[in-house]
Amino acid sequence: MNRQSWSLPASARSVPDARHHVVATLDEWGCDGIVDTARLLTSELVTNAVLHARTEMTLAIEQTERGVRISVTDSSPVPPALRHHSVTATTGRGIRLLDQLASEWNVVDDNGGKTVWFTLTDDVDPWSAYDADSWLAEADA
Repeated sequence: MNRQSWSLPASARSVPDARHHVVATLDEWGCDGIVDTARLLTSELVTNAVLHARTEMTLAIEQTERGVRISVTDSSPVPPALRHHSVTATTGRGIRLLDQLASEWNVVDDNGGKTVWFTLTDDVDPWSAYDADSWLAEADA
């Protein structure tokens, strides 16, 4: 199986850099069907690390038998939390997106920090199960 990883600083520039790494890697591996979802969820994880952990992070992508696993490791022990924001809020939806779009995801302790990871499978189009109207209604509740 293939694996790539990159060290990224705790800066806003890391978000587009992370997206670029993931998209280029998935293109190289021929995983075209999950590129959009991987790009979105990677953006959410890296943005959370930049905004909340404020530490250098490691982005990793690993090809598995059924798809890919993408992870972000930072030095903050504080796990991400599900937040309830209004429909017009510009932040606070990352965990809900992980729940809706990833095949699976989790947070694990990692030497005083944490790793947040998610998997996407080649045979499942996560957008087919995505219901934006109910998601927005939940977010507004």
